[in-house]
Amino acid sequence: MQEKFIKKHHILDYEDDYLKKVKLGITTREDGLSPFPRNAFNMARYIDDNQQSITQHQEMLAAEIDFPREQWVFPIQTHENRVVEVTEQDRGTNIDSLTERLHGVDGLYTYDENILLTMCYADCVPIYFYSEKHHFIGLAHAGWRGTVGQIVIEMVSHIDFELCDLNVVIGPATSTSYEINDDIKSKFEALPIDNNQYIKTRGADRHGIDLKLANALLLENAGVPRDNIYITDYATSEDLSLFFSYRVEKGNTGRMLAFIGQ
Repeated sequence: MQEKFIKKHHILDYEDDYLKKVKLGITTREDGLSPFPRNAFNMARYIDDNQQSITQHQEMLAAEIDFPREQWVFPIQTHENRVVEVTEQDRGTNIDSLTERLHGVDGLYTYDENILLTMCYADCVPIYFYSEKHHFIGLAHAGWRGTVGQIVIEMVSHIDFELCDLNVVIGPATSTSYEINDDIKSKFEALPIDNNQYIKTRGADRHGIDLKLANALLLENAGVPRDNIYITDYATSEDLSLFFSYRVEKGNTGRMLAFIGQ
């Protein structure tokens, strides 16, 4: 399948002929003001970085995607499966500075317009949901914990229209070089999908896992048509010139910002 994330300045921009009003994509690490190790486009306020640099990065991104910062919403992610509906009243949350609002949230959705949902990533899976017909957009953050917690199912459970009208985009995340141990593998084995499709054992207590595919299979199992799910080939752990990778860089790295707005 042709890659739909198109590289532009500071972002990978998702392009689809059927997409008219929704804007979605993810930032890259290139050409910024942060360390990690230098000239990085870090978007996270919660790591050790100059806060003014992050504000400048936000301003640059806002201009590039034509969404002013005042319309952005950002939750405080905690690798769980809590999903929250936001409205225009939430615009600006955690953008200028971090607060206690939207704490412990790894999934956002809205039916309102003039709002940009945002979250930070550096290997975990960004999962975008949209239905232009129903004026719906959503964004989820799925690491291994969020995947085991079936955050995509939590997101789908809040949808009040037919799933044939829902489109899902699974964005850049770690590749199958990501490995889990026996204990974590047992948690995946409890999911209602065939783990042999996305887990490959490589040795004692070593199992490669495809988190992007696992989330796609969960969505299919929940009733989202396979043809409505797009999975990018981009992998954060395989291109450190383009992406931050928490696992490869052993935590000393920045974060990309995934975004979806209408």
